[in-house]
Amino acid sequence: MSGHSKWATTKHKKAANDAKRQKLFAKLIKNIEVAARLGGSDLDGNPSLYDAVYKARKNSLPSDNIDRAVKRGAGELGDGVEYHNIMYEGYGPAGVAVMIECLTDNRNRAAAEVRLAVTKNHGNMADPGSVSYQFARKGIIHLTGDVQEDQVLEATIEHGVEDIAAVHDGLLVTCDPSAMVAARTALAEAGLDYESADVEFVSSLKVDVDAENAKKVIALVEALEDLDDVQEVYTNMQISDEVMAEIEAQD
Repeated sequence: MSGHSKWATTKHKKAANDAKRQKLFAKLIKNIEVAARLGGSDLDGNPSLYDAVYKARKNSLPSDNIDRAVKRGAGELGDGVEYHNIMYEGYGPAGVAVMIECLTDNRNRAAAEVRLAVTKNHGNMADPGSVSYQFARKGIIHLTGDVQEDQVLEATIEHGVEDIAAVHDGLLVTCDPSAMVAARTALAEAGLDYESADVEFVSSLKVDVDAENAKKVIALVEALEDLDDVQEVYTNMQISDEVMAEIEAQD
């Protein structure tokens, strides 16, 4: 789940089991195929493919799988699957706005499965535009480990960075999508290793939730993320330190 609550940066811990890891690998491969199909197989000339491959490597996707995905997407292994990008909108518990990004080869299946997951987890589907107006596309760079904010600021100050926020395992850098390649390149040149660089939907209207509703929203997001056609789920949920501590104490 994206949206940069503390939950968004801890969910990777839940990918430890084999089933979760295989689903993650499938999504990473699909991202690579689509990027290669749209922009070709040259990583240097296709920033979207570069970022998709970089993220796949960071998540330990085997090199052979990455190479095949690039070639399949670029049409070098015959005709690949044609994926459609679809965005669904809805509301979860406590009025939390939810945007669901799908890459699918079957629109009807995706629509039916998303609707079922939302309605079974205390949510409602919404008309196009009724939720998306709250969100804007942003470049998000996630740095982990012992990295200091002033180091990041010094490296990226001339590259359109809008915000640097601390999270439990590092920093999140927010910038305009058009500035993301320059920003992540500057970080790499400064010797600052980053975990991922993605264009995401970020809400300007956050909703604070209590522990009970936070757990319901998290369950909704996890149900959606378990669907093969769903690539990303974005929400405007904001979880305070106190609520996050309460949730972790209950786990």
